[in-house]
This record gives sequence, C-alpha cells and structure tokens, in this order.
Amino acid sequence: MPCSSTATTSRSNAWAKAGSRARRWRRWRRGRSGARTRSSRASPARSRRSWVRTRSTSRHSWCSTTGTASPRRCGNACVSASPPSIAQLAGLRVALWGWGREGRAAYAALRGARESGIGIGESGERFPARLTLFCTAAEAEEARALGDGALLVETEASAERLSAFDVVVKSPGISPYRPEAVAAAAQGTRFIGGTALWFAQRPDARTICVTGTKGKSTTSALLAHILRAAGHRTALTGNIGQPLLELLDGEATFWVIELSSYQTRDVAASGVRPDVAVVTNVFPEHLDWHGSEARYVVDKLALLTEAHPRVAVLDANDATLSALALPDSDVRWFGRADGWHLRGEALWRGDEAVLDTRGLPVPGRHNRGNLCAVLAAIEALGLDAKALAPHALTFQPLPHRLQTLGTRDGVAYVNDSISTTPHASLAALDVFGDRRVAILVGGHDRGLDWQPFVEAIGARPPAAIVTMGQNGPRIHALLSGVAGRAGFGLGQAVDLGEAVARAQDLLGGEGVVLLSPGAPSFGAYRDYNARGRHFAALAGFDPEAIAAIPGIGIA
Repeated sequence: MPCSSTATTSRSNAWAKAGSRARRWRRWRRGRSGARTRSSRASPARSRRSWVRTRSTSRHSWCSTTGTASPRRCGNACVSASPPSIAQLAGLRVALWGWGREGRAAYAALRGARESGIGIGESGERFPARLTLFCTAAEAEEARALGDGALLVETEASAERLSAFDVVVKSPGISPYRPEAVAAAAQGTRFIGGTALWFAQRPDARTICVTGTKGKSTTSALLAHILRAAGHRTALTGNIGQPLLELLDGEATFWVIELSSYQTRDVAASGVRPDVAVVTNVFPEHLDWHGSEARYVVDKLALLTEAHPRVAVLDANDATLSALALPDSDVRWFGRADGWHLRGEALWRGDEAVLDTRGLPVPGRHNRGNLCAVLAAIEALGLDAKALAPHALTFQPLPHRLQTLGTRDGVAYVNDSISTTPHASLAALDVFGDRRVAILVGGHDRGLDWQPFVEAIGARPPAAIVTMGQNGPRIHALLSGVAGRAGFGLGQAVDLGEAVARAQDLLGGEGVVLLSPGAPSFGAYRDYNARGRHFAALAGFDPEAIAAIPGIGIA
C-alpha cells in the first residue's frame, strides 16, 4: 500500500504528534538493536529501517506502511521499520483488531498466558499495559468476560480510532487495504500480524515457510511427517490450523510454517530471514482481500522477494516463479531434470530413480509434485532426502483434499472441499483419468476468470458438471456454449443439496460425485470444513468421521 503524507492545519500540533511518536519508536528501536545480534539472519535491506519524519514546504507529517517490508514511496523518503518484540512494545499505544483464533492467540501472547488458557497468565504478563481490542459486537461479550481491567473492548474500528494507536496487531483475515486501515496508516499507525510478532520473538528458530495458491497444506504436513519420521522434533503450525503465537514458548528443532497470502508480508516485515521458503505455485486467488490479481501475486511473493530466505524451493514449471530473480537466496528448483522430478510414476533425483510413487497415499500428479518440493526442502536443510523419501509412503492424507468418503449404490463420493480456484478443480479432475465423474463447482464469487476452466473442459470433458452457489449461474453460462459439442451433461443447482441430487441423476448409478467447487464457501458455510462435512452427510456418510488435520503442533 502506498504511503501518503497528510497536510496539517496546525504546524505545531503536527510536530508535537510526530515528536511524541518518534520518541516512542526510538525507545523500542534502541532496545531492538541491542537484542538483535544475529545479523546473518537479517534481511540485507533491513538495517537502515526506521520511521522518518518527512518535511516539505507545505506539509509536515509522519509516513508509515501497513507492515510491508519494502519501502513505499509517497514523494518523500518513507522507510518502514521491523516490528518490535513484545517487550519492546512497552510505552507504545497498542491495539488488537480481530477476535478469532488468531486474535485470541495474540492477546494470550501479549498478556503472557502461557499455561492458563486465554486468561491472564500466572507467570506474569509480557505486556501488562492498557490494551484496546476491536472486535464484533458478538465477540465483545466474550472478551469482556475475561475480567481484564486493562482491556478496553470496542466494536467500531474506524480510521479515527485506529489512527490513535502506534501499533495495531490485526488478524490475517483483515485486509490492510481496507479504507480505514489505509487512512490510519497514513497517520502513522503500524499494522502487523501475529506471524510478524512471533518471528520478532523467535529470530533464532529454524524455519521452513511454505506457501502457494494450492498444495501448501499437504506440502507442509508431508514435510513435517518426514522430518518427524527421521527423529527431529518438528512444529507444524501457521495457516494449516494453529496460530504461531499459540506456540510462542514451544521448542522444536524445525518449524514448518504454512503461510497464506495474508501472512507472507508478516515474515518479510519481521526482518528475520527464513532458513527455507517453499512456494508450490501461484495462481489468482483471494482477490477480494488483495484488491487485484497483481497485488495478490506481489503479496504472495513477498516471502521470496522481501523476506530473502536463505534457500528458496520453487517449481520450475510455474511461469510466475520461473521468471523471478532472487539474488539474495540460494534457489533450488524442483520439477526439472537436474533436481527432484517425476518420470512417469517414479520419483527421480537428477539421473537417479529414488521412489515408486504408486504407493503414495495421496492421489494425483500434483501431490507427487508436492513431494518433490518437500524433498528439495529437506535437502536444503542438510539432510539425506534420498534416504528419507520412503517415509512419504506412511503419510496420513489430509481431510477435504480429494478425500474418498466411500461408495453408495454404485456411486463413489470424493470430498475436495478445500478447492477454491478453477485450477484446483481441474487438478482434481485429472486424478480420475477416464472414470465417469460428475463434478460440483461454484460458491462464493471472488471474480476469478473461469474461461480457462471452460476451455480445458472442452478439450477433456467429464461425464457431467453441476454448477451451484453465487457464481454458479456465471459458470453455467460459460459452460453451456461447449457442453453439447464436448458431450458432457450440464446441470444447475441453487445449493449443495440440490447439486448432489442432480449429479446422482446425471451419473445414472455409476461413477464418481466429486465436490471440488473451485470457489470459497463464504455465505453458505462457515468454512470449507463445514461444506465438506455437509457433503458427507448428503452422500450418506457420517460427517463426524472426518477427522481434523493430523500432526498439528509440536511432535
């Protein structure tokens, strides 16, 4: 987000406000410079960071960014600062924004609630000062029930209120591109996430950060599984299902951290270089949060271009990734002949065949590509990846990811509710080869382009497609032009229940009903888990039998 300078009506008031903020930031920066001795882990561009006062003939103000690592220009020299550790927040005006699991974890971390749950910890508080929480009206009652006399709960996060704080620790789902955040940032408020706070607290941790539009959860879990099988105490945390701050005091040899595009800039902003960064692929997604496809890509790739990992593990077949220049990182490519790659069903390292992947418990060629990424990352850690590769055969697949639920009356049901992009739906279809498949697509409309999906379907059609949800009519209109020519059945439904019934009719008692929506569940369901469980119930299976993701935490 661009910085902006704001003209002031009163020169004396502007300089007084700027001077007060400057003194507070200088205090924590002096403390931070003494505490951060591992310069080898700091990003090359971080050492000169500070908040600076800008001056022109017509305006006097403070410039800041919303937590990005690279300087943003507003006509004046504006440089962002690395976020403070919790101790260095002392003397600053601090707020939390969001009271989901991430927000509660941030509160617990600030208050030092290590062993006693969400309340104030008996071991003493890390940040005992007054703290403001911005949350919904429904969440406010829960927060007030904590009995924390130093916690002020508010239900309206306006630009005016946000700009009253030096630091706002926001939940990942809250976009820094919202108008109120933009306005507050222009007034000097610094927005950071819990991920940045964790990295500032744990700069010496050996971290492997994993992101990508698709495949990041399976890649993260598979990496943690193999490291643990090799005898290494390993944390599996982050976007996969446990906020980093819930493990603030945990100890592990390796930290496998899944990051969404909402969190990658937090790592960059922390000033701490990950040991390894893995990016599986980049396709457009989350356009409602980022505002545009271009900004999504820039934010996603900040893990590489701004966090400057020691080693970057990238897919050589991804056009966006292969075009990157990363002079500060040792780039390890997978998917090409001189690295980890596939030949038929076999996994190769260079010219050496290493593993027959037909025994892998996760289906699909894309998951074999994820294994290539995992082994390249293990190699980057200095471990014998060839010797460890067979441990992949004992991996437990993750729920809602091409999960076979069972068969009823000759029809198999496969739950791929995690699919939120058209590309993911195509990858799911590819798994089934020539089997008769009726795929259910549609959901919340993020404005993604479905034309490439339609073109791919025209070339290799399934038995049937049923559209549903908010963007269902738009997808149906695109498909109706090719359905007759390509020879697949096309149905339309209002919701998932009707879509399952239509798919069953179109298959005629034989084939696979595949839920791979290619769209989020917002509006109709709480999340993709709820959508997948409802699909299981509609198909006649026990939704409670769908277990949580195994292995999250430290083991």
